[in-house]
Amino acid sequence: MLYKIRHITCYNYNTPVSLAYNNACLLPRNTEYQTCLDHKLNISPKASTIAKRKDYFGNNVFNFCLEDPHKELKVDIQSTVRIADVRLIDMNLDIGNSWEYALELLRSSKDEATLRAREYAMDSSVIRANDELAKYAAPSFTPNRPLLSAARDLTHRIYTDFAYDPGFTTVSTPLADVLKHRRGVCQDFAHLAIGCLRALGFACRYVSGYLETLPPPGKEKLVGSDASHAWFSVYSPGEGWFEFDPTNDNMPSKQHITTAWGRDYTDVAPLKGVIFEGGGSQTLSVSVDVARLEG
Repeated sequence: MLYKIRHITCYNYNTPVSLAYNNACLLPRNTEYQTCLDHKLNISPKASTIAKRKDYFGNNVFNFCLEDPHKELKVDIQSTVRIADVRLIDMNLDIGNSWEYALELLRSSKDEATLRAREYAMDSSVIRANDELAKYAAPSFTPNRPLLSAARDLTHRIYTDFAYDPGFTTVSTPLADVLKHRRGVCQDFAHLAIGCLRALGFACRYVSGYLETLPPPGKEKLVGSDASHAWFSVYSPGEGWFEFDPTNDNMPSKQHITTAWGRDYTDVAPLKGVIFEGGGSQTLSVSVDVARLEG
């Protein structure tokens, strides 16, 4: 499966910005299931310096500096991604490590993969484990249940119990408010699942990317109708990382395209930076298009 992805971000400022430094985490990474074949990045106004690097988590990041006065910043990135034909969406989740044994291994195993995974079991800047999160997760974790089966059940319960409401939250809405009002968007649901699993001691990471959305039968797909998406991944020692999407009540498939992963959204924000002078109030617009290609 081949996809062409275009992600356009525009900031409009009330007063000219004279100097700004930015990080863009917009280029899909290579994973076990996907390969980024090519990309093209356009920044307007033209950046005085730009450098591509790998961040701590192995994500692709562009650092760029803008030194010419500007009232608009436009970041336009296009990429082509190949998704493997085989992805773990039909696997039997009722076998494998029980959640109790997975916890024991996570705490005691000395293998490199497990040692590296442990940092994802700790609190992060916007996800802090607490008793309320553990209490919500508990019904899914019955005695001796396989970890992956329990995680899948938690995914389904979030999908069932919470309403998708784009107008309720922002990127700074506390997780406690999401849990209390049972409303939010994909970012909130991913954070919630991660918080629940970390509250029980598991290692989980936040995954950002894209999801191809198909139009209703007989209707043409609208350019820019797709959006960035988020889901989560849980680690089972000796078995690896497994992804779940609570917004859509499934395990990511060939329509999920991974951009980056980290401890939470703040590690993988698509665009962030510092303005040293000017700017004032600002407005943001984002357009995303995920187009399936032949071949």
